[in-house]
Amino acid sequence: MSSSPCPSTAPAPAPAFAALPPTADVVIVGGGVMGASIAFHLAEAGVRDIVVVERGELACGSSGKPIGGVRAHFSDPLNIELGSRSLRAFQDFPHRPGADIRLDTVGYLFLLTGERQAADFTESVRLQNSLGVPSRVVDADEARRLCPYLSTDGLVAAVHSPTDGHARPGLVVHGYADAAAGAGVRFATHTRVTGMDTTADRVSAVHTDRGAVACSTVICTAGAWSGQIGAMAGVDLPVRPVRRQLAFTERLSPPAPRIPFTIDFTSSAYFHNSADGLLFGLADPRQAEGFDTTWTSEWLDLFQDVVRHRAPALAEMPIADGWAGLYEVTPDHNALIGRSGELPNFLYATGFSGHGFLQAPAVGEIVRDLHLEREPCVDITPMSADRFRTGDASRPEAHVV
Repeated sequence: MSSSPCPSTAPAPAPAFAALPPTADVVIVGGGVMGASIAFHLAEAGVRDIVVVERGELACGSSGKPIGGVRAHFSDPLNIELGSRSLRAFQDFPHRPGADIRLDTVGYLFLLTGERQAADFTESVRLQNSLGVPSRVVDADEARRLCPYLSTDGLVAAVHSPTDGHARPGLVVHGYADAAAGAGVRFATHTRVTGMDTTADRVSAVHTDRGAVACSTVICTAGAWSGQIGAMAGVDLPVRPVRRQLAFTERLSPPAPRIPFTIDFTSSAYFHNSADGLLFGLADPRQAEGFDTTWTSEWLDLFQDVVRHRAPALAEMPIADGWAGLYEVTPDHNALIGRSGELPNFLYATGFSGHGFLQAPAVGEIVRDLHLEREPCVDITPMSADRFRTGDASRPEAHVV
């Protein structure tokens, strides 16, 4: 997550086009990981005349910020399936679409400090195992062996999911975008959507600050800005932006051991290897919603106070840099994926509440199939934005990070 344009490790952005085409079959609003994945999957399936409209550079919203966790560790079958399918796609990324994304399968390690937590996670592990995810409950000593920074004081148990890990989000976005561009997808960066025309029950055109595009289908993948984009078409997408912050240590000497993506479930503090040091993160429960992406030293103080008990050495590590970015949060912390009931040619994939990067490959397949009017690989009816209007909203995901 970053308040500056892009992490320095990101590939060079795709160029903006001098002019928008006057017409397109599909207009995708948002050039992050979701928009790039959907563009790739549509183009791979033979859909032509696709334009991706992005207000800045590709991957410079939430997608380009280097958290990068990838996992199938969830507590419900739908999110497990989305995570599992995406993990397989990340593993195959060097071949399809063809890019090195620095995937590091170090596993995830959830730290549990209460008996109720341990019981809930044990039940989730049973479900995950039944769906082919090799997660396991471990004791405090095994958790410390996996992550030597830990103090076991008050640690009841942990859950280790060895096939999870982390990758570089910017490399994933550009890997998808480069392959999509090679198949003819046009990327219009530095192009802001300003409105939409609707005719009867269809979106007929997307207006931007660089011109209008008449289109057959609109797909909203605008992340934290999706509520605004939906409102332009009269579609209610209940997404709110919430700031999340992280920090990077200076180069560590001796180097940090290779550790899992480690999460203290009670506090939400997490850390994992990053280049020659560690990446730190924490969801501040007091954070108000809004589009502010200022990184604050007060946040770092909060993180250090939390980890002094669970991983004391981390609180003393020198910090080299920090970033802030936005989560796209829904009322129940589950994604919005589907087709508008009022405007059938308006599709959406947004509101992932921190899970968008790790689920992007599977969601790209799903939205491709929705556009082609094929049966998706999983039933995404529970992800419809209509659930909040009809009272069918699912319970909050228990393992949100």
